[in-house]
Amino acid sequence: MRANCSSSSACPANSSEEELPVGLEAHGNLELVFTVVSAVMMGLLMFSLGCSVEIRNLWLHIRRPWGIAVGLLCQFGLMPLLAYLLVISFSLKPVQAIAVLIMGCCPGGTISNIFTFWVDGDMDLSISMTACSTVAALGMMPLCLYLYTSSWNLEQNLTIPYQNIGITLVCLTIPVAFGVCVNYRWPKQSKVILKIGAILGGVLIVVVAVAGVVLAKGTSNSDITLLTISFIFPLIGHVTGFLLALLTHQSWQRCRTISLETGAQNIQMCVTMLQLSFTAKDLVQMLSFPLAYGLFQLLDGFLIVAAYKMYKTRLKSKDRRKSPGRAQVCHKKSTSPKETSAFLEVNEEAAVTPGPSGPVELHTALGPTGCLSSCA
Repeated sequence: MRANCSSSSACPANSSEEELPVGLEAHGNLELVFTVVSAVMMGLLMFSLGCSVEIRNLWLHIRRPWGIAVGLLCQFGLMPLLAYLLVISFSLKPVQAIAVLIMGCCPGGTISNIFTFWVDGDMDLSISMTACSTVAALGMMPLCLYLYTSSWNLEQNLTIPYQNIGITLVCLTIPVAFGVCVNYRWPKQSKVILKIGAILGGVLIVVVAVAGVVLAKGTSNSDITLLTISFIFPLIGHVTGFLLALLTHQSWQRCRTISLETGAQNIQMCVTMLQLSFTAKDLVQMLSFPLAYGLFQLLDGFLIVAAYKMYKTRLKSKDRRKSPGRAQVCHKKSTSPKETSAFLEVNEEAAVTPGPSGPVELHTALGPTGCLSSCA
């Protein structure tokens, strides 16, 4: 699946004769600055999120990788299939179709880790899935692209950005490893770092959104069909990922995590692959899709977070209305807001836990609260 780089037209990165369109050339420096800044911020963010990972829980996911296996099935089974079905349903042009399919075959993006943290998801599973999908992309991306494009007549071969995949993996694992070590040795300090990371994640999302809007103006040849697909594709990915996790009897916490991991794709990897494989003339029609996908991916993530926060607030108020006397006793025995929050999260997570992992998580969740048994 490598492009034949002996021809300058097949590899636009090596071509000196072909000039970039005005839009792409004008935003080249901005894209470089954005890449460097986002890489530094992402490294700091993954370090802070790593402070929420416990070695024991991470080892359990590795020993019993059922959740990771379901996530990989969603990532490299569902998403490429959904991309192919969208291409067929909307009858896209070949150039546009390959952009949609490449996006579907990309591994999960680190932006999903931020949203998973905001919806109280399983951070150990989220980070494990992101790392495993990035490693699996070394073989699964060429395989998926070969299977779905074998009947297509492509003028250029597709170049898999192995270097980009390796850099992504390094930028993910090293900061997370440092964060895990900090959480193990200094658990109190790691909670402060985690709060700072949550703020940094919000800033990073704003930077990504603004840069995406500015860069999208440089590729103004996007049509309504591609915009429609870029809107519904991540949304369908989130919904189908959640349903598959539910059918495989994962806990509600894992269902939220797998759902966010499924719909969130590595946008930078898709853009890199398009730039390595196609001419500048084709890029004008193709780059608008990953940029629009990234923006709608952020929008969908915010909608999911908002829906979860509303659900959690409603659950708290409902619990208070049901047992005001019991809540009063609990308040007297433990006035810590963290313990109250943990008690309410137990109700949400343990109320309906369809999978085999439920009893383990229930036992873990009940341990630190101490208020549940006293109020039973």
